[in-house]
Amino acid sequence: MSTTEIDERRRQILGHGAYLLLSRPAAADPAALRAAPIRALSERLGFRNEFAPAGEPPRESVAFLRRRGAIRGTIDDPALLGAEAIVHAASPAPGPVDEFCAEAVRLLAPHLSTRVLRGVIREKSYTGAAMHDFAYARAVVQRPGAAMPNAFLLPLSKSREWWSRSWMERSTYFLPRFGDDGRMTSLGHALAAEPGIPSLLRRTYAGAAHPAPPGEYDFVNYFECADDDVATFHAVCARLRDVRLNPEWKFVVEGPTWSGRRVAGWSDLFADLGTLGPGPP
Repeated sequence: MSTTEIDERRRQILGHGAYLLLSRPAAADPAALRAAPIRALSERLGFRNEFAPAGEPPRESVAFLRRRGAIRGTIDDPALLGAEAIVHAASPAPGPVDEFCAEAVRLLAPHLSTRVLRGVIREKSYTGAAMHDFAYARAVVQRPGAAMPNAFLLPLSKSREWWSRSWMERSTYFLPRFGDDGRMTSLGHALAAEPGIPSLLRRTYAGAAHPAPPGEYDFVNYFECADDDVATFHAVCARLRDVRLNPEWKFVVEGPTWSGRRVAGWSDLFADLGTLGPGPP
């Protein structure tokens, strides 16, 4: 067993999640789409809607995201690039997510093309007390959809070269680097992403195994923000992608960047399909 496999197995799984990517064929019946019993399915499984969070995060949750656009990545992923809508399901246990995805795919098969991106939430790898206070203690909690309506899905994988390195070496890429003269030579991941800490909600699902098998991602990253903070989101992405500031990114291979708006429920995803043509190519 490799060092990477040992590192991954020792980290406890704290939660499970999935993004159900939905693409609409030209022959889709708008009325049938709106009538699909996805709300009833989520209520039967005890999922609470993330659009109106209240108090502590729910054990099981569901969210509905309507497309605004998508940008190609290095990894070719037509299902994500062309997804007209995305449904998110989450639970501390795998069973509710498994059941939701399987039943939703069955119910929607006559009307939509589907693809599921799955992942888990693990204990943090490179986080001591100081990093927790710097990044996570100040992290944004989920707010109502009207307050933070913008959603972004950015899946990615790391190169084989990344996973061949020990966890100690990988951890150095998250911190700034300094030359012999004491001057900072690069920000590292943490400082490059710092401008987004007060305003961007981030959720990351990791693959069940690293590196992920073909056709899957190592990480599925999701963000939410207010309208005034969309520019911050794009600025943070640009900083992270700049390998002069963040050398970690030379090991990153990105899928498409999908953007959407949070909506209150299933029927809102397809509210005006009667006036629209076929879904995105």
